[in-house]
Amino acid sequence: MYAAEEEAVNLFLRYLREEKRVAERTAISYQSDLRRFADYCKAKDILQWTDVQASDVRQYIAARHKDRISSKTIRRDLAALRSFYRFLLKSNRVAVNPALHVKAPKAPKRLPKVLDVDQMAGILDAEAGSVLEIRDVAMFELFYSSGLRLSELVMLDDVDLDFAEGFLRVRFGKGGKQRRAPLGSKAAVAINTWLKVRPDFSTPALFISSAGRRLSQRTVQLRLNRWVAKLDFDEHVHPHMLRHSFASHLLESSQDIRAVQELLGHSSVATTQIYTHLDFQHLASVYDKAHPRSRKARESEEKSRE
Repeated sequence: MYAAEEEAVNLFLRYLREEKRVAERTAISYQSDLRRFADYCKAKDILQWTDVQASDVRQYIAARHKDRISSKTIRRDLAALRSFYRFLLKSNRVAVNPALHVKAPKAPKRLPKVLDVDQMAGILDAEAGSVLEIRDVAMFELFYSSGLRLSELVMLDDVDLDFAEGFLRVRFGKGGKQRRAPLGSKAAVAINTWLKVRPDFSTPALFISSAGRRLSQRTVQLRLNRWVAKLDFDEHVHPHMLRHSFASHLLESSQDIRAVQELLGHSSVATTQIYTHLDFQHLASVYDKAHPRSRKARESEEKSRE
C-alpha cells in the first residue's frame, strides 16, 4: 500500500497507545493483524483503505479459515479491522466500515470433560478423615447424585431436602427457575453423616464453613482440588465435571434425553444434546476397540501376533 495508507495504520496505533491506553501487547497484535490484511490487499491489487469492500473482508476471513486458523484468532482479526475502520471513520478517512457486518466462523462446540464411573467411585468412596472432609464428600455426592450446578449447590438450605421422598428442591436455578431433583441413597447417607457432625450455628445453609458461613462457589472448587490431590488423582477435576458426569452416565444408561433435560434444568433440549455426542464418543471407542473391520482393532490384533 501507499505511504499514506501506512501512515493511517501508524496513527491508529498511536491512538490505541496514547488515547485508548491499551496494553502494548494488544497494540502489537493489532499491528500484526493489520499488516497481514494489508499484504492480502496488495496481492489483490487493493492499494487504498477506501477501496476495501465488505466482500474483500469476507474473502480474507474465508481464506484464513481455509488455512485452518482458529476461530479465536479470526475473531481477533475482525476485531482489529473493525476497530481500525472505526478510527478511519472518525477521522474522515473512509466513508464506511467494510468489516462491520462480517461474521467470523463459529467456533466448534467443545465437549465437556466427564469422569467415568470408576473415577467417580474413586472420588466418592474414599474415606473422610475430618469433619470438613465429611462435609466435602457429602457435597460431592450430592453434586453427582442430583446433577446440580455449582451455584445451586451452595444455595441449598436444610429445608430443601426431603429424605422421605428422595428429592430436593432447587430454588435458585438458572434464570430464577425452580425444580425438583432426585436425592440418591448414597447422597442421603453422606448428608446425614454431615448433619450429625456439622457445627451448631443458627444458619439455614446446608453446607457451611467451620465459622458457620455459607460456602462460596470458590471454596467448593478449592475443596474439590484438595480432595482429588489427596487421592493422587491423575486428572484435573473441576466442580461442573461432576454435573457433566451425572448427565453423561444417566443418558448413556437410559437413552432418555428428555428426562435428563428435566433433571439438569435445561430450558431447551438442544443444550442437553451435547451429551449425546459424548455418548457417541463412548460408542465409537467401543467400536474402534472391538469391531474386526476397525483400524484400531486390526492394529491391536497385529501387535498381539508379534
